[in-house]
Amino acid sequence: MNRVDYRLNAIIDGALRPLGNLAEMAGIAARNGATIIQYRDKEASTREMIAEAEAIRAALSGTGVPLVVNDRVDVALAAGAGGIHIGRDDMPSETARRLLGPDAIIGLTVKNEADADAAIAAPIDYACIGGVFETLSKKNPDAPVGLEGFRALRARIRAAKPELPVGAIAGIDTARAGEVVRAGASGVAVISAIFRAADIAAATRELRAAVDSAGDNAGGRP
Repeated sequence: MNRVDYRLNAIIDGALRPLGNLAEMAGIAARNGATIIQYRDKEASTREMIAEAEAIRAALSGTGVPLVVNDRVDVALAAGAGGIHIGRDDMPSETARRLLGPDAIIGLTVKNEADADAAIAAPIDYACIGGVFETLSKKNPDAPVGLEGFRALRARIRAAKPELPVGAIAGIDTARAGEVVRAGASGVAVISAIFRAADIAAATRELRAAVDSAGDNAGGRP
């Protein structure tokens, strides 16, 4: 069952704190077209992450937009988040599912064919392929897969799990959002294109419109 609307995953990163209040920024994105919010923080303490996640969850109240926490099952549980997003070096998805329960959202990063096969076998609600393009938002030791690499990984997952939403991440702006959706993405995950924009609300609306328009022309999702 497709439980996740993955059209626009707005990732609010701890590195954005100098630009404003993370919870307020996440709330603006949620009210202007983001369909899922992911909180990622590589620097904050566990206590600080729990407090931040609780604040973000409160800011999303009434929007219907779920919050997932990057990497940290303990933070997600403590803050009452909707789920987690994990990568190849994080907790196994089977363990996360056992800890979080059947109703939690679990997302998984896919970078190569082995990851795609792992996603096919995993008890997850969405996968996100990347990085598709170069990005300045995160140090990434792996080379970008590019649009052709994205298409190949997307096709591999779709052949086995046609209903699983699969997003694209890294270096995606409004123009590229259309490109990756037409290449098969269910949606996009972005940081800078939303949260480093001068107008977060307008940037979110423009990205969501680009995803929706490309999805309509591509024949729907996932």
